[in-house]
Amino acid sequence: MSSPLLLGSSSLDIVGRLDSDLQPGTSNPARIRASYGGVARNVAENLARLGQPVKLVSVVGKDRSGDELLEYTASAGVDVSAVLRTDLYPTGFYMGVFDPRTRLRFAVDDMRVMSELTPEVLQQNASLFEEASLVFVDGNLPEATLKAAVALARKAKVPLCADPASSVLAERLKPHLGKLHLVTCNVAEAVALTGQAFESSDPHAALEDARALLSKGVDIALVTLAEFGVVYATAETSGHIPAIQTPILDPTGAGDALTAAVLFGLVNEMEIDDAVRLGVSAASLTLRHSGTVYPQLTLEKLYEQLVI
Repeated sequence: MSSPLLLGSSSLDIVGRLDSDLQPGTSNPARIRASYGGVARNVAENLARLGQPVKLVSVVGKDRSGDELLEYTASAGVDVSAVLRTDLYPTGFYMGVFDPRTRLRFAVDDMRVMSELTPEVLQQNASLFEEASLVFVDGNLPEATLKAAVALARKAKVPLCADPASSVLAERLKPHLGKLHLVTCNVAEAVALTGQAFESSDPHAALEDARALLSKGVDIALVTLAEFGVVYATAETSGHIPAIQTPILDPTGAGDALTAAVLFGLVNEMEIDDAVRLGVSAASLTLRHSGTVYPQLTLEKLYEQLVI
């Protein structure tokens, strides 16, 4: 049976939520948690927890973090047999600091390990593209590897979906927008891709950005607006779905949960409007959980709180 193929980052995530405003130059009391992350890995885990068979192509170090990340991800139901191990770099690492209102103040990451995911590695796994129902890439892929993934997906005639992963990495996607079936991005990433600035509180302006992505050749464009929900656009339809009002414990991974639920909808031939509603539901569950993926995620839970 064909299943989604996800290519991109896997990492150890350390996230701290400050107890009070950030005081530079000294240690700040915070609630700190560790979990496994990486855009492609997060999306893969969410899909697996929804009961969707999924394969991950990524790279981790030959270290304890890599061992534990692979064991955990496999236990969630993800096929990790194509994940590369390397002793040249440590497993990817992300560290973020949020203020007491859960706004990201700064973040750092070490994703040198991704340089080991070369075009040659993808060529060796070309059969995975031919077996896939869709291919998803994140912006952490090296530029040459991203180009190879685009070519392999086109050759296999499977839809290609993407998440820029950050506003800086969004530049890597620009040359390939005309070949993307779906792109999901936040406000900063959308602005980086289109050059059209807007505020997250303005869904109408966000829709203009989504349509600008369509004009560049994207089939389906999603722009997430944090507490203001998400907008989406295709050649046939467009809309704005407000966020589900929920207490925010940890915003990390909410966008990946939304992406995964939308991909689940596409694989299972749902209308895009319904798929995006599932995505908003998945994001709200993740916001309430201290970690990058809500471990009790099921399709039933998504439908329980669906935005009608």
